[in-house]
Amino acid sequence: MKKELQSKKLEKFALDTIADLKGLDPVCMDISKMSSIADHMIVVTGTSSRHVKSISEEIVKRSKAAEYPVRMEGQEQAEWVLIDLGDVIVHVMQAATRKLYDLESLWKLAPVEKK
Repeated sequence: MKKELQSKKLEKFALDTIADLKGLDPVCMDISKMSSIADHMIVVTGTSSRHVKSISEEIVKRSKAAEYPVRMEGQEQAEWVLIDLGDVIVHVMQAATRKLYDLESLWKLAPVEKK
């Protein structure tokens, strides 16, 4: 499968999981021309540490079931959990943390799609 198609498939996979678990305000950014670490970045808000943890754990669980490579960091505090799916990086954050770090502005040159 071509890298671009695989990347879009991973992005859709993550967004579907986020939608299933009622993640708030997901934003997708194409960072392929700005970074070599990934093609797409997704930022989403969870309503509490428990919600952030649930979204993150479900993405990891489904990723493993689909045999996608996956790594996760930050699940202990669950204020900001980073999930690395290879070509797609997902940031699941509590509202205050998302506002504080404002990743959308940090990556403002990347095309942004509200989902």
